[in-house]
Amino acid sequence: MKNGIRIFQIAFTYIGTVVGAGFATGQEVIQFFTQYGKWGTLTIMLATILFIWLGTKVMLISRRISAQSFEDLNKHFFGPKAGSLISIVMLFVLIGVNSVMLAGAGSVLMEQLNLHYQTGLLLTVIGTYFLLQRGIHAILQINSIVVPIMLLLSVLILLNTMKLPTADRFLSLSTDGHIGAIWLAPIIYTAFNLVLSQAVLVPLGSKTESTTAVKWGGIIGGIGIGLLLLSVHIAISAHMPGIRQYEIPMGSIASHLGTVVQIIYAVIIFMEIFSTFVANVYGIILQLQQHIPLSPKLILACVMFICYMLSQIGFSSLLSVLYPLFGCLAIVWALKLVLQSK
Repeated sequence: MKNGIRIFQIAFTYIGTVVGAGFATGQEVIQFFTQYGKWGTLTIMLATILFIWLGTKVMLISRRISAQSFEDLNKHFFGPKAGSLISIVMLFVLIGVNSVMLAGAGSVLMEQLNLHYQTGLLLTVIGTYFLLQRGIHAILQINSIVVPIMLLLSVLILLNTMKLPTADRFLSLSTDGHIGAIWLAPIIYTAFNLVLSQAVLVPLGSKTESTTAVKWGGIIGGIGIGLLLLSVHIAISAHMPGIRQYEIPMGSIASHLGTVVQIIYAVIIFMEIFSTFVANVYGIILQLQQHIPLSPKLILACVMFICYMLSQIGFSSLLSVLYPLFGCLAIVWALKLVLQSK
């Protein structure tokens, strides 16, 4: 029973770490999958296979080498000097993407609940500061609550979408995208998200006693990510191209189920963004503590201040620029992971 609980905690934390601002709102799915029309379903299948295989591999390797942070894993992959350099690059990537998470929190509460943009930012920053005092256990507990609710709401939205006359558009939508870009998109997407997720997957794998729990947690988590991707893709495809005008496409779709469901979905999107932000900041702090002789609380405050300032740029602009750029950088890391045998 205990092992079973741990498996699902790992799976939900894996899902929750990947399902961040861009994914939960629908922006990320449009960028990497839905804009490619009918090809999106096939490329989602490829992404799912990669998430199952490589996400599980990251945790198993981390457990085997007893890695304390993503820097330890990178040193194992690339050697001490190159590994340290790559970790520095990834640190900047995490800070940049955390700014996207923070901006997403502000956008959700502003667009869906008519609250001020800064309200979402401040709630996330303050909540993260207090929550991280409890370490990785708090991250496990948050995702064990938020992710199942997110899965349930996604099923409800999918069922409602199936009633629409445009429900099968995901099978017929055309695209002007080049075939190379279409098949490169899921690879970039998976590589990018695994680079970010390693901030949590590394300590998650190394601090789990059971190899079986790590393995099955990764497999179930990867499948869950794939199913969520597919459900969001189908729902958005049914409302293309008009749905692209919204900052929070999935929030707009949820509104078709009534005000109560829309509010619940908006809160869940916010909580998904919040949990991902917390997880990424946790990974950043673990890495910085190995080099900076300051208290964790001071490091945490500095990191969140930087993210807060960067988040003022806006959500969509950050998402469209940072994600593809960092995704390309992540391919090198993912290729090394694929080739890693021990």
